Amino acid sequence: MNDLERISVLGPIYGNEVELVGDSGSTEVFRIVAEFRLDGQGYAGLQTAAMRKEDEVAFFRIVTQEGGEPELESIDDEDEWEAASEAFDDLMFAGDEQP
Repeated sequence: MNDLERISVLGPIYGNEVELVGDSGSTEVFRIVAEFRLDGQGYAGLQTAAMRKEDEVAFFRIVTQEGGEPELESIDDEDEWEAASEAFDDLMFAGDEQP
């Protein structure tokens, strides 16, 4: 069983939303859906307005910089992304019955 817990790292600093700069240099607003720690690593589940309509969530790794500021990193490893996605589902749907 994985060690999974809710955390609050981004929320106290940024509120309910965070702006991220994409590869093209444009910024996009993401709603912070959930923050959690899985096996010692922090993750954030974020959604844009368009993603919310499609019920999609983007996952990012939360890392702490030397000054203590949290920073979001893309998750390139497919297995790590899948583990974060499953942990998110476990947190969000813990009370729901699974078929």
